[in-house]
Amino acid sequence: MKRFVTLFGVLSMLFSLQFIGVGFEAFGQVANDAANTLTPFDGLTQFWEKTGFHNLHITNVIMIGIGLFFIFLAIRYDYEPLLLVPIGTGILIGNVPFVEGNLIGIYEKGSVLNYLYAGVEKGVYPPLIFLGIGAMTDFSSLISNPKLMILGAAAQVGIFATFLGAVFLGFGPEEAGAIGIIGGADGPTAIFLSSKLAPHLMGAIAIAAYSYMALVPVIQPPIMRLIIPKHERLIKMKPPRAVSKTEKILFPIIALLLTTFISPSALPLLGMLFFGNLLKESGVTERLADTARNAMINIVTILLGVTVGASTQADYFLTTDSLKIFGLGAVSFMVATAGGLFFARFMNLFLKGEKKINPLIGAAGVSAVPDSARVVQHEGLKNDPTNHLLMHAMAPNVSGVIGSAVAAGILLAFLSN
Repeated sequence: MKRFVTLFGVLSMLFSLQFIGVGFEAFGQVANDAANTLTPFDGLTQFWEKTGFHNLHITNVIMIGIGLFFIFLAIRYDYEPLLLVPIGTGILIGNVPFVEGNLIGIYEKGSVLNYLYAGVEKGVYPPLIFLGIGAMTDFSSLISNPKLMILGAAAQVGIFATFLGAVFLGFGPEEAGAIGIIGGADGPTAIFLSSKLAPHLMGAIAIAAYSYMALVPVIQPPIMRLIIPKHERLIKMKPPRAVSKTEKILFPIIALLLTTFISPSALPLLGMLFFGNLLKESGVTERLADTARNAMINIVTILLGVTVGASTQADYFLTTDSLKIFGLGAVSFMVATAGGLFFARFMNLFLKGEKKINPLIGAAGVSAVPDSARVVQHEGLKNDPTNHLLMHAMAPNVSGVIGSAVAAGILLAFLSN
């Protein structure tokens, strides 16, 4: 028995040594092959060819410059920093040159950025943004003076004017509808509609919408001074009446049913907007309302901003269509602002005495909440330091949010297959 065990041990050791020898021989062959095909210089060359410096193109430099400009505007001039810093950083991330195939780019299926971008592509982020907006919005000024809702509707003329302009420039009906929504100055709505009608233009549309939202303090004041005479800028409006808690609770319920029955396609946006407002006004769901208007909207804003910025990969973004979209966006924003201002002056033809409105508040009809209302307040104080228009301007401002979502739903119903 002992001899058998000894013999078995010797045979096992021989087999093991043979196996190790074969392994060393194979390894040596691989090493020799590698030495024959890959020199240290070749390795460095391969490394260099995969760096961003080697793959850098002038288009990447242009887009990186745009990203840095967005960050500069946000930090230096405080233009929508919560949007422009994430978007600007996203532009930097999206335009670092890389070799495709390593699951890095936002358009490479299976990459981390592509998974995050799915929230934009599938239209998930915009309704969550609307939920947060609803939870932080006070509709009291609109409830107390409902006729000002007309100004929010009048400002949406920019959407339909841009739609016609896009068709004239050669875009298809669905593409024109997605581009037109830039006139509403509502980033989440622009992303939602473009994800349905023109996903291939989403990056340009989203960047244009958010850029013009951030530039509200630059674009709107000259138009306001051009259209509204000095004496009309001095009109003082009587304070809005007090709104009861019952009215505040009933408003989101009634508005939800009314607007979504008119435009069911806008249900994901308007449903979440008024749901968020009901959380705020009900008085019994403060925890949920606080989460919606703080933690949740902050997280979604970060993800939305970075992924939208990263979607501006130079080879996808820098096209003739993108330049056309930016041009149309600028025109649409100016038309929307002018539409609200002119209609406010028109309304005053039928109002007497203290019922007259200050036409400056018409500029707040675009749905850049609350920036356009703040611009109105600033312009009012500039002309008369005692004329506070913020609360009055919030009425067309929040109605502009509703109006742009309704307009998006109408366009979606008409243009989607």
